[in-house]
Amino acid sequence: MLEPAVYVLTALAALVVVLTRLRLGGAAGGGGRHVVPRRLLTVHLLAGVLALVVWTVFLVSPDDSAPGSALVGVVGLGFWWVVAGAGLLLLARWLPSKGRHAGDGASDAWAGGPWLSLLAHLGMAAGVVVFTYAYVSSAV
Repeated sequence: MLEPAVYVLTALAALVVVLTRLRLGGAAGGGGRHVVPRRLLTVHLLAGVLALVVWTVFLVSPDDSAPGSALVGVVGLGFWWVVAGAGLLLLARWLPSKGRHAGDGASDAWAGGPWLSLLAHLGMAAGVVVFTYAYVSSAV
């Protein structure tokens, strides 16, 4: 029962990584109150690509093969945790600014506020918890 959910969440996680790059990779930097550091966005993308490749190879490989080994699964999970952490840090761009010279938040064409980012990155964090649980319980 848990295995199909892991496959679906893997595809959704890949979508979050790609859409985050598309949304925040432009010159305007997407919506929010703060500018997104390029390094954080790069970490999110690179860890996401590596997580997707390593985790997918682990999922589709037989258990008795090298790509299906426990080490490959742990490495894939490690990359997913990096992606989730970077994604949660990207949410910080929506935190309100305080002070006399604080500006209003910027919006973009994707959404009128933080809701899309909240859904994507909190969902990513929850998905990584599901991945970890499925791995520890030997469901995948």
